[in-house]
Amino acid sequence: MLKITQSVATIPAQDIKRARQFYEQKLGLTAGEEQQDGSVEYRQGNSTFLVFPSMGKAAGNHTQMGLDVDDIKAAANELKSKAIKLEEYDYPEFKTKDGIADLPDGSKGAWFKDTEGNLIALAQRVPATTRAR
Repeated sequence: MLKITQSVATIPAQDIKRARQFYEQKLGLTAGEEQQDGSVEYRQGNSTFLVFPSMGKAAGNHTQMGLDVDDIKAAANELKSKAIKLEEYDYPEFKTKDGIADLPDGSKGAWFKDTEGNLIALAQRVPATTRAR
């Protein structure tokens, strides 16, 4: 068994300066450790993710990182106030309304793209003991 001490999500950026402006100015995150190649780490509580320079382009057709929030409606409104567009979906399993989906387990979700095309999810989770059955 691997002895993993920590895991870190990595988010590619074709333009690291543009990506940093998004994460720091639009999302209000504080940059942490910076690498020589321009990569920058962002830490929230016990979670960490790294935005790194990449030649590859994000497909943006699947969630690459999830961010948990206490109040998804407030978080969605804050993103919209900063000109961040929430994605709209119409699937058999769920549909978004004003960018927010009521998910089958009782939680709520919303999705948006960063400046590099990475798809990021917001989630307002419901504790497992109170989920709808």
